[in-house]
Formats: sequence, C-alpha cells, structure tokens
Amino acid sequence: MVPGECPHPAEKAIGDAPRSRPAAEAAAGRSSTGAIKVLGVGLLLGVLYAALGAFTFALNNVAMRRGVVTGSVLQGMAITVPIGWFSFLVMALAFGELGQVVVFPAVALAWMAGQGIVHFVLGRYCNYKSNQLMGVNLAAPVVQLQVPFAMMLAVAMLDEKFTVLQVIGSVLMLGGSFVTQTRSSKRRNRTLAPLPPEMPIASRSSERALAAPGPTPRPAFRPRVLSGYLFALGAAMCYGSSPLMARQAFLSAPGTGTAAAGCLAYAAATLFFSLVLFKHGSWTDIKGISRENLPWFLASAVLVAISQAFVYASLAVAPLMVVTPILQLSLVFRLFLSQLINRDYEVMNAAVLIGAFTAVLGSILVSLDTDELMPLLGLPPSLADFLRYRLADH
Repeated sequence: MVPGECPHPAEKAIGDAPRSRPAAEAAAGRSSTGAIKVLGVGLLLGVLYAALGAFTFALNNVAMRRGVVTGSVLQGMAITVPIGWFSFLVMALAFGELGQVVVFPAVALAWMAGQGIVHFVLGRYCNYKSNQLMGVNLAAPVVQLQVPFAMMLAVAMLDEKFTVLQVIGSVLMLGGSFVTQTRSSKRRNRTLAPLPPEMPIASRSSERALAAPGPTPRPAFRPRVLSGYLFALGAAMCYGSSPLMARQAFLSAPGTGTAAAGCLAYAAATLFFSLVLFKHGSWTDIKGISRENLPWFLASAVLVAISQAFVYASLAVAPLMVVTPILQLSLVFRLFLSQLINRDYEVMNAAVLIGAFTAVLGSILVSLDTDELMPLLGLPPSLADFLRYRLADH
C-alpha cells in the first residue's frame, strides 16, 4: 500500500483486526476488573464497618453494665444522652449537614423527635436497667427480640412481607431468650437454697481457723430475672419501633442527611430527659456519681456514638442484606467482653451460650431477604417455596 493512500476495506479489515480485538478485549477486561475491585472494596469496607459497629456497641453495653453495678441508671443516662447529642452535632458540622437542621419539614421533625425519645431515652433506660438487674449475658438475648418486633410492626403498618423463614427465625430468637432465663432461674434457686439441718461439730482447730482473719469473699451476683426480663422486653419494644419512626421521617424528607436527622433526634431526647431533673431527688442522684463509675459512663457515651457512626458508614457502602446479619454479632461480642471485663457480675453457663447463639441465628434469618437467600442456599425447590411462602404481604 502506498503511503498516504486510503486502504482497501479488505486490507483495513485484515490489517486492523489482529490489533483492534485484543485492544478492545483488554480495555473491557480492565474496566470490568476495575468495577469488580470497586465493588469488592466497598463490600469489604461495609463488612469491616458493620463488624466494628457491632463490637463497639457490645463494648458500650459492657462498659455501662460495669458502671451501673454500683452507680445508678439515671447517672448513666445523664452522661450518655447529652454526649450523644454533642457527638452528632459535631458529625453534622463535619459532613456539612448542619444547615439541614433548620429546614427540616415539620412532619419529619415530629417523627425524628419521637424516634429520639423512644430510642435514646425510653429504650436506653430499659436496656440499662435490665443490664443492672440481671447482667448483659441474660438481658442481651431478650433485647435482641427487637428484630422480630420490628418485623411485626413493618407488616402491620408498612404492609411489608413476612415469610415462613422469618417466622422460624422469630421462634429461634424466642426460644434462645427463654432458654437463658429458665436455666438462670434454676441456678438462682439452687444458690438461694437453705443449708441442710445437719451441721458437723467444729473442732478447736477449725474454730481457730475460722476465727483467723482472711480475705472477705466477694458476694456472688444474683440476677433478678423477672424484673430484668420485663425491662429487657421494654427495651426490645422501643428499639424495635424506633427504626420505623426514623423511616417515616426519611420518607417525609427525602434526601435528608443522617447526621442532621440524628442531631435532631438526640436534641429531642436531651430536652425530654432534662424534664427528669424536675423530679425530687434526681439532681442529687446525678451529682452523687462516684469517681469509680464516671470513666465507665464516659466510655459508654463515646462508644455508643462511635458504634452508630460505624453503622451509618456501613450502610453507605454495603447492602442492607450484608450489614444487618453482621450487626447481630453484637450479641456474641457481648458474651466474651462481659466475661473478660465483668466476670464477677454476670451469669455464664452452657445455657447462656446456647441461647445466645440460637438468638443470633434467629435474628439473621429474620433480617435477611428470603427471596435473595434461597438461591444462595441451593435448597430443593419445594423446600425453598415453602420457606419463602408469605404469611403477610402488601
């Protein structure tokens, strides 16, 4: 071919084909690989953020449990609620969402204010009180019932679906919580059983040994199961209903930033909690916080704000189907952290472990989308159709 001459179509096809196809395939490969890498990094970050959120939330519960051993729930609330509002105020300022606070629609503002009062005041008080009465290990599986309770409200109020698989998950959660409470009640009864009437006559050597000064043994923790169970159920109801209130707020104000919404929710909670100060003796109780409990309450306040930030970050980069099951690991983290930090103030036995892991499995089955889960499990078609059968649907 003469230089400068326009090639024949056949020559162009023959000459360019070996060069264009590999180049196009290489370019397509690079673009698909880049997309896969971006999706993979986002998914890994979402998993990491969700795991950190579950861990810090569990650590928050354990720290608060240590504080209310000798302190009061009111003292813990007086520290965690205002610090939570300040933390979200800083986040709203950092994310540039502070201006959204003053232009929030009235309907959305009412929903977020109600959500803040229900979740950060009523729910948190019931959660802290149940931890004080029967410990984190026994209270956590009951508080975890917030997941099926939220599903029931979603079906009743938002006309969402409720499948057979989610019913099985709810039953597992109920069974896990009841197993821990039943076995702990039997253990408590054995602990409080009276001594047998026959007592051996002590010799003089044994009397001298008894009279000798020695270290005073620390009294064993005796959980108050009934009252603790009732407060844990109250926390589950509050924690289960508050997400629906937040969802209604975001539906009323689409495009609203989560930091601005959280700032409004915490502001309403702080104002509502300030009314407690008018109760006689409340301010005296709060001022009576000891130096021993103050670090635990401060740690709990900071950790709960960090955990909520991790949850928001995980939902921003990963699907809800990935984030929600990982957040349920908070219950497992609580067991091991409470055993590490609060060993003398918790009940730990095989029944607690079995009940906790059963509750985690149940919460995962409830929170996952059944239609998306069935293909991953590879179950027979008849069994998959049975599990995805909708007992309630819109």
